[in-house]
Amino acid sequence: QVQLVESGGGLVQAGGSLRLSCETSGSAFRFAAMGWYRQAPGKQRELVADMTSGGSTKYADSVKGRFTISRDNARNTVYLQMNRLKPEDTAVYYCHAEAVYWGQGTQVTVSS
Repeated sequence: QVQLVESGGGLVQAGGSLRLSCETSGSAFRFAAMGWYRQAPGKQRELVADMTSGGSTKYADSVKGRFTISRDNARNTVYLQMNRLKPEDTAVYYCHAEAVYWGQGTQVTVSS
């Protein structure tokens, strides 16, 4: 059984930084793509960043240049470094593996 557990969310002022972590219960090598989605109140869930096992990345236009996704396969963990946060980044952030397995979500709130 695959489990994804996110951590690192919280409340931060605009311009600040947070790092989200997503630890998987199994080897991350098994998954072609892992990454992060987010869902703000009243909005659909949207892609934030994805990374393949080969290291290719994809970012939403709204976070390019501010967010960085990385993975440590030895630790079975995917990270999302979020810099220069904006109030519109406020959402619940979900880690996924192959868009099949999902974490429980972690709240990120950016105050203006």
